Amino acid sequence: MDNKESNADEIEFNNIDGRDSNNVDEIDSKNLNEADPTHGTPLKYDPNFKGPIKNRSCTDIICCLLFLIFIGGLVVVAIFAFKYGDPKLLLYPVNSDNELCGYGKHIGKNYLFFFDLVSCGRMGVGVFVTGCPTPQICVAECPGSNFIYNPILGKSQFESKYCKPEFIGTSESSKDLVKKDVCSPYYFKSRPVINRCVPSFLFDFLDKGGNLLEMVKNQSLINVTDSSDNTLSDDVIKEGLNVYGIFLKAKEYGEKIVEDVVTSWWMIIIGLLIATLLSLIWIFVMRWLAGVMVWFTVLVFIALFGFATWYCFWNYIDLKDTDASFTVHFAVIKFNFSKPKMFLAFGIIAAIILAIVLLVLLILCERIKIAIALIKEGSRAVGSMMFTLIFPFFPFILEIAVIGFWITVAVFLASTGRNQTFEFNNKTEYQFDNHTWDYLKIQKASSKYLGDLGCKDPSVNESRSDVCQFLKNQEEHFVFYSQIYNLFMLFWLVNFCIALGQMSLAGAFASYYWAFNKPKDVPVFPLLGSVWRSFRYHLGSLAFGSLIIAIVQIIRVLLEYVDGKLKGSENPVAKFFVKCLKCCFWCLEKFLRFLNKNAYIMIAAHGKNFCTSAKNAFMLIMRNCVRVVVIDKVTDFLLFIGKLVIVAGSAALSFFFFDGRIDFLKTYTPTLNFYVVPIVLITVGSYVIASCFFSVYDMAVDTLFLCFLEDLERNDGSEQKPYYMGKELMKILGKKNTKPKVSKKDKDEDY
Repeated sequence: MDNKESNADEIEFNNIDGRDSNNVDEIDSKNLNEADPTHGTPLKYDPNFKGPIKNRSCTDIICCLLFLIFIGGLVVVAIFAFKYGDPKLLLYPVNSDNELCGYGKHIGKNYLFFFDLVSCGRMGVGVFVTGCPTPQICVAECPGSNFIYNPILGKSQFESKYCKPEFIGTSESSKDLVKKDVCSPYYFKSRPVINRCVPSFLFDFLDKGGNLLEMVKNQSLINVTDSSDNTLSDDVIKEGLNVYGIFLKAKEYGEKIVEDVVTSWWMIIIGLLIATLLSLIWIFVMRWLAGVMVWFTVLVFIALFGFATWYCFWNYIDLKDTDASFTVHFAVIKFNFSKPKMFLAFGIIAAIILAIVLLVLLILCERIKIAIALIKEGSRAVGSMMFTLIFPFFPFILEIAVIGFWITVAVFLASTGRNQTFEFNNKTEYQFDNHTWDYLKIQKASSKYLGDLGCKDPSVNESRSDVCQFLKNQEEHFVFYSQIYNLFMLFWLVNFCIALGQMSLAGAFASYYWAFNKPKDVPVFPLLGSVWRSFRYHLGSLAFGSLIIAIVQIIRVLLEYVDGKLKGSENPVAKFFVKCLKCCFWCLEKFLRFLNKNAYIMIAAHGKNFCTSAKNAFMLIMRNCVRVVVIDKVTDFLLFIGKLVIVAGSAALSFFFFDGRIDFLKTYTPTLNFYVVPIVLITVGSYVIASCFFSVYDMAVDTLFLCFLEDLERNDGSEQKPYYMGKELMKILGKKNTKPKVSKKDKDEDY
């Protein structure tokens, strides 16, 4: 009877994955004994290796010291920014002389007035941030009436408060005043928007609609000219004023969005809690029903995209002979979309995704069984260490803190330039009575900001603005390089937090895999022990791996900057090379992230330095590249589908609630300006929450898979070298451990 059962088991092993166990053993033996030397020598059995080693030494110490030095540099930059920066200065505009409105000699003049509003508007929305080349002055109040200079008569009654100080006491003609940009050739009755004077009729245009040019003409503003006596055409006026309408509409949308968030904040929190609950339920169920859940996930995914394909094509057929369309309004811009074409496009996209998924399932159906076994093994590992489920939130909180610190320092740094400009520009106290510069006073004042700037003593003929501009350039360069340094440290610190989370989880799951009797032999508090080992011995390795990623990311940012500069260029060769470099560095970053992740797993298990671990991980993967591509990536795909199902479920529930389609909850549905706002926030938040939970599974599967490959090379299932993998994995691969032989004497004693 025993022989029959064992034979049945062997037959079952042989039929799984379409191969028999003898062939599998032959292939594995060939791979292990006749490995390509370019991929390294297969690992050998080590009787002393029982999982993550306890006796370790610090790794990559030089990189750890470098990391601490750079953090010290960031602290210095932050201290400088916090000491000399003032974020509230960014809220105040700057006039043409680079002076802050509302500060210094402009106290009480809080608003910025543009001499040529139309020309400024033609430069884009950036006029509200950086200003424009046309003159701008600080005023105490925005114009309360309309004014236009008449170049034919050559006489106009200019108001001194809307002219530069040179206007007072001048005997020049009106024409000269306009040509020299001393006074504005026209202005509109205006209202302040973020301390900038904007024509009042634009608000009426946004509220009531209508023809913008007619509104301008209704203001009795015809034959408007610029400082060069050029009459502004209707198209020029419309183009120049449209930008203000777009900005005002965006501001209005922003205020409404904030209002919607304030109104529905507690509902958004409930939606995120539901997403958290769904993720927890999904993970708990996968612990016992991993196979069912995976196949259920695949079927739901196919059903959703199958329904989407049918629905889109059905609507396309129903509407293709009609002119049905819908319009999306954004400020003064309208976008018209054809409904039949929209449904056709979405239907084709859904059909392509559905076909790809079905093709993958047909080709890799047998391999999915192995992927399911890995997920089950990961479920058992997570189930025996439940604290791993909430651990990813700690690195996530650290990342949020790093990003918040970076934003704060960046804002303070951006405001230091304005603080310094306020200190030096147009200050008569730094001059002698003959209006030449008192160099000693300038040097003493400048040392308060940047130490000795190396200012040379200006000549008598040099103007005050020349020296101030020199001081400002020195400060701008310092702030510019500090911003780059701050951005680089953002990349380094964020990647360091990610690496810390990965290595900590890898150490915990490696402890589970290399426990022979699971979960009995798993160490007490494996996650806490792994975190301690990462902090105590491997901060340098974490800094090393994250530094490599940070360097690649900062290079990508510089390439984006160069690409932006080349947009107006006519050099196609330069554009082509920049595009190629951007693509190459994107691919390089993806590869390095994959390599780093596996290097951290090897460090967590063996305690070696980063380079050695990365090399060993890469060689191990290359010796098993088929398994890595097929099994590991199929597993990632299945987990990704599970994540999408949770996000789609949360998004669907929020949509039906805020759209008022759930009858018994209609009384709780709030009245919002844009009900899509809380839906988007819940969807994005659900994705973040699901990613945190599923990242644990992803790390568990990757760690167990790498340990599984190492297990296959180190051990052969004999009594001296037994496999550490779970029974289900051994069953699927046709592997088994040899049972210890029991002597006749022991049998008799047992009997």
